Amino acid sequence: MSTRSNRRTFLQQMGLLSAASFLPLGACTMKSTHKYKIGLQLFTVRDAMEKDVIGTLTKAREMGYQDLEIYGYNSEKNMFYGYEAKDFKKVLEDVELTTTSGHYGFHPYFNASDDELNRFVDQCIKGAYQLDQKYITWPWLDPESRSIEAFEKLVGMLNRIGERVHKAGLSFAYHNHNFEFIDHDGRNGYDLILKETDPSMVKLQLDLYWVCNASKLNPVELIAKQPDRFTMWHIKDMDKITRDYTELGNGSIDYIDMFAKISTSGLQYYYLEQGGNYAQNSMKSIADSIQYFKKNLQQLL
Repeated sequence: MSTRSNRRTFLQQMGLLSAASFLPLGACTMKSTHKYKIGLQLFTVRDAMEKDVIGTLTKAREMGYQDLEIYGYNSEKNMFYGYEAKDFKKVLEDVELTTTSGHYGFHPYFNASDDELNRFVDQCIKGAYQLDQKYITWPWLDPESRSIEAFEKLVGMLNRIGERVHKAGLSFAYHNHNFEFIDHDGRNGYDLILKETDPSMVKLQLDLYWVCNASKLNPVELIAKQPDRFTMWHIKDMDKITRDYTELGNGSIDYIDMFAKISTSGLQYYYLEQGGNYAQNSMKSIADSIQYFKKNLQQLL
């Protein structure tokens, strides 16, 4: 069965089938002279989103952001940022933004039953459909789930979730931090993910900052191992002294050199992000970062 047929079948089962459902994923995108839309991970402006969703999104669009990665899905109520999924989609349409990926909260289900996990996955699929997202992304592991034994369990979960998401016509990815690269007697979690997850079912969202922060292996070398698996990137800079987040162009990561060497053969989307440590405030930071990005980096991708 084709991906499109899988999508239609799932929509019928969830009662979400409509004329819009037959549009190809990503059909409602904005034209650009560049290959990729400039994305923003909304966690960067989480404080502003809590105060004024529409105002924050409008300002981000005015700065030049075109695409979003969301976080904080309420699966019980099928809501994003206090809006029902269909209503949040309308908000995005009104401000001329798309969303191609979401960070969905899988970590509380690490020790859940298969039935509980499957129900949550299906709710995530429902939410992603209603926003016309392509990717459902696993973003985080709690500290107690970072042993090598936990990663051995994780790879099995990722494969099962990836298969379920793939059958529904969407894609699934895993997002890294620094803890995946911690050495456990010659082994680490990221190597397990690379080697033991199905490349067709589990794609990788590479956080370039966290690789530079935590690993002796640089992003260029890491992507070269399996270039077509790294379908999404997080782009953020690292403070030269504290190694904390900082605005693009203010830190120690030489993205000009990196982008001149890195493989983009698998890249579909990227998102600028800054998790904190703002020079003034989160909105000023995303304004400064996109200005630097458009001037110095966008043409390299």
